[in-house]
Amino acid sequence: MLLGLGLVLLLILLALGTWQVQRLHWKEGLLQTIDQRTHSAPLPLAEVEKEFASTGDVDYTPVTVSGTFLHSGERHFYATWEGDAGFNVYTPLALDDGRFVLINRGFIPYDLKDPAKRAKGQIPGKVTITGLARNPLPAKPSMMLPDNDVAKNIFYWKDRDAMAASAGLPAGFTLVPIFIDADKTPNPGGLPIGGVTIIDLPNSHLQYAMTWYGLAAALAAVLILRLRRPAKEE
Repeated sequence: MLLGLGLVLLLILLALGTWQVQRLHWKEGLLQTIDQRTHSAPLPLAEVEKEFASTGDVDYTPVTVSGTFLHSGERHFYATWEGDAGFNVYTPLALDDGRFVLINRGFIPYDLKDPAKRAKGQIPGKVTITGLARNPLPAKPSMMLPDNDVAKNIFYWKDRDAMAASAGLPAGFTLVPIFIDADKTPNPGGLPIGGVTIIDLPNSHLQYAMTWYGLAAALAAVLILRLRRPAKEE
């Protein structure tokens, strides 16, 4: 009985180790893709949209877009930057074709949530933004996150549809399906602080694989000793 349970546990440990090896290869491929994308030349929005429609993935692809900010509709995503608490400012950008795209213009300190306190950064007229395309989130990424407080304009996760619906956009508006994180080009008055995209994907799968395989090796040694014991005792 115990021997059978041990063999089942051994198979489980080996499967877990193999799964982590597979995850390792996946993560290494993902990191390589992100590195290639972030070091490539910016593409026009139309090309990025075409790629998103085809693959559903344009994360960290450099993109350039032109339009006019609708500053009255900026949405505030709770964030930290260099140890300070505050918000990333997501502002609708009106495109020439009448559509809108949400631009993460960058970080503002918590006490400067009111746009009137950073009026210089509310750029009027036509602008050109270069940054990184970001995929929309299909759902709340974790149950541990608070629900978005739309009434107070505080978002704890990037609900693209809720951001757009509460931004005062014209009736029947059309929204580009991705976000864009603006690069670190300085804004007038220094705010928002652009270039806040964090690319930090931990890759501990090799350590996990070694742990599972190590446990499997230890269990295999115990089982071998258990199988040999009766023969010695006879």
